[in-house]
Amino acid sequence: MCGIIGYVGHRPCRELLLRGLERLEYRGYDSAGLALALDGRIESVRAVGNLSHLRAALATRSPGAGGVATAAEEAQCGIGHTRWATHGRVSEVNAHPHADSEQRVHIVLNGIVENHVALRARLADAGIALRSETDAEVVAHLIAAHHDGDLVAAVRAAYAELRGHYAFVAIAADQPELLVAARKECPLVVGVGRGEHFVASAIPAFLQHTHQVQLVEDGEIVAVRADGAEFQDASGAPVARAVDRVDWDDAEAEKGGFETFMLKEIHEQPAALAATLVDRLVEGRIELDGLGLDDAQLAGLRSIRIVACGTSFHAGLAARYAIEEWARMPVEIDVASEFRYRNPVIEPDSLVIGITQSGETADTLAAMRLARAAGAPVLALTNVIGSQATRDADGVLFTRAGTEIGVAATKTFVAQLAALYVFALKLAAVRGTLGVGRIAELAAELRRIPDLVEDAITANEARARSLARRLVGHEFFLYLGRNVGLPVALEGALKLKEISYIATDAYPAGEMKHGPIALLADGTPVIVCATDMPALDKLLSNVAEASARGAHVIAIATEGSSHVGEYVDEVLFVPRCDWMLQPILAVVPLQLLAYHAARERGLNVDQPRNLAKTVTVE
Repeated sequence: MCGIIGYVGHRPCRELLLRGLERLEYRGYDSAGLALALDGRIESVRAVGNLSHLRAALATRSPGAGGVATAAEEAQCGIGHTRWATHGRVSEVNAHPHADSEQRVHIVLNGIVENHVALRARLADAGIALRSETDAEVVAHLIAAHHDGDLVAAVRAAYAELRGHYAFVAIAADQPELLVAARKECPLVVGVGRGEHFVASAIPAFLQHTHQVQLVEDGEIVAVRADGAEFQDASGAPVARAVDRVDWDDAEAEKGGFETFMLKEIHEQPAALAATLVDRLVEGRIELDGLGLDDAQLAGLRSIRIVACGTSFHAGLAARYAIEEWARMPVEIDVASEFRYRNPVIEPDSLVIGITQSGETADTLAAMRLARAAGAPVLALTNVIGSQATRDADGVLFTRAGTEIGVAATKTFVAQLAALYVFALKLAAVRGTLGVGRIAELAAELRRIPDLVEDAITANEARARSLARRLVGHEFFLYLGRNVGLPVALEGALKLKEISYIATDAYPAGEMKHGPIALLADGTPVIVCATDMPALDKLLSNVAEASARGAHVIAIATEGSSHVGEYVDEVLFVPRCDWMLQPILAVVPLQLLAYHAARERGLNVDQPRNLAKTVTVE
């Protein structure tokens, strides 16, 4: 989950590293640090908190004292890190970079070293006392123990002793022109410049300097110098690696006038949807390339299995209704972290779809690999070209949401839903379960969705702000939904709890009498997804039961559904479209409600506590 960046080249690199960390801070903001190589020594500075604290710590170092500021002004090789704590409390001593006892080798690491306890014991037996509580520090000591002037060989030897899933970058005081990085299941990418190179855990870290990248594959070690990067496998055999170009806009990583990234990304949802849908809906036809299965193979599938985590799980749950309704294909959906450990029955004629925004979610990747090993075809749905998911799958369905910085997923969620709806239509077409005319109608409805989401944002922003202001004092919210409204309720509850820290529960409305109704008291906010759907009348009966217990009920309803207002205290309307597509619209007011509730509480919505954007550890 942590953010890594390294630089070697012809420019002073302190500010390059800091700005790179700013682009990665969504991956962790418990602490941060830099290590800079110059004149046979490495100077390091670390600070608890976000990057403003690291900048303040750097500013306190006196240039005349031979400290970090001096090295920072001249060093042309260095590494940086922003941490999301896994092993060890949040403290300066646990912050990265970590070094060996003699300060010869410094490393930054993302992920988990699973055998760190045994390695610590071995180091202790050798008389080496570790200063931190982290699993990462052992890596610096292992590399130093193997280092006799060849940092690449030392990293390779240490790598052979490590178990877990991680990526790290090392620098050595006696080789200040070299970075050595290694990858085991966690993301790592090289940025190729002119007379300079970068290595980072994500492309945005160096995108303002170069769009040329080389992807580090699992199990590889790469030596990065100013004039190039040399790749090798874990045995030391050379590996050829092509240079690719990414066409991302660096401006996507800026706030663009919005007060937060999350608000900017809520407003970017129409563009994300349009980009995801364009060229896939052509005159009523469904055009999807790269699925890894041709039309005959798609038609021959007997079932679909979706594995995902968090918001991606909710997108998959919503898609299940569409796939079963349109394509008449049975769908199972699993939380990836449970699927991978329960010895599931996986049939070779069942397509497994792994949904992961980053393409690096550890549990989803493990579930995909399990399915593939069992002989099932695997499709990755991801937002990141070149991510690990794209390499672990037989086919890929890309969303085109652009960079999402806010930890709480917004535009990537609706883009996932849109892509899955297109896939469901494709499946219906090859299976012949929907007529050509009906597919054309639904495709036309999907093409309208970006404009309708724009309308939903405009219509609900002020109302959501007012609602948040009035209800933010409550310590508990209950979310209810049925049918396609259930995943919307689950996602709305997740948004509120993760950025406002208000306790929420989300339930199928029909299950309310089986426990959750006991939580209702006079004035308890109950948020209900009551858009048009087959179970709407049943849902409204459940709502009446909540109102009878004194709850304050707010409904998300379809424009023109005036009867919903008879059952609730307040209604937020979203534009009318085909009922199956309503989740894309219905989630918008819930995103805005969560956003404004968090802002009313004075919270940092882009960096909610204890969370990170990309979950690359179990």
